[in-house]
Amino acid sequence: MSDSSKYQPPKVWTWDEKNGGEWANINRPIAGPTHKTLLPQGKHPLQLYSMGTPNGQKVTILLEELLALDEQGAEYDAHLIRIAEGNQFSTGFVEINPNSKIPALFDTEADRRVFESGAILFYLAEKFGLFLPNDAAERTEVLNWLFWLQGSAPYLGGGFGHFYAYAPEKFEYPINRFTMEIKRQMDVLDRELANHRYLGGDHYSIADIATWPWYGNLVLGKAYDAGEFLNVENYKNLRRWATEILERPAVQRGIKVNRTWGEACEQLHERHDASDFELKTQDKVEARNTA
Repeated sequence: MSDSSKYQPPKVWTWDEKNGGEWANINRPIAGPTHKTLLPQGKHPLQLYSMGTPNGQKVTILLEELLALDEQGAEYDAHLIRIAEGNQFSTGFVEINPNSKIPALFDTEADRRVFESGAILFYLAEKFGLFLPNDAAERTEVLNWLFWLQGSAPYLGGGFGHFYAYAPEKFEYPINRFTMEIKRQMDVLDRELANHRYLGGDHYSIADIATWPWYGNLVLGKAYDAGEFLNVENYKNLRRWATEILERPAVQRGIKVNRTWGEACEQLHERHDASDFELKTQDKVEARNTA
């Protein structure tokens, strides 16, 4: 066992700016902007400011699903917010999301800001009347799982993901603690999906769209390089669900938007038109945007 038990919290906590590992340069104990920068605005009704993390993917997947159903009002511009560079602390971004987290959405037609990924999914589902049932019982079940995800994902990302993959030092206790919780959460999902095709019932909804980027990627071995460590092969119902959703064309498009890592064909730094997906490499997209 690691010798972390010697640490004793000080009487009054003080901020050590250099402590925090890979993300130390953007983590701070105060809110508000750090610099003045206006956000860009495109031509479409919906302006999305995001990055292709799991929380960002939730929104781009839903937008692509809406467009696949010919909802032209869901046309959007997806502007890249480079969180490692602190773009989320600009005055423009903070005006839309005072919490300085991606994603953030501005609906130009309604002159309305929407922040927090779950709130954005709910807002868009209600706006277009899709992916959220009208029947009270079915709607409640979908919202059960949407809120389950919003409460559970921090244990996966900020808990397991941080201590297993990103923390500057590896300690046994937090890794064991969060591994136990994540495996319990996967078991919750696996048991539910043994009885239903989707979360919330028999129909694909914002509950699935919210959950897949986190737990779908995880159980398919595409997150934190932890598939073997978590023995994800055991969660057969969850893997069936994750594989089925990944096969959806709108999902395959949505996971590319605002993504800045992986193969060039997996990245679409910014999305301003459906034709952007037809370009073969990210370099061509950037060339079009700067022409």
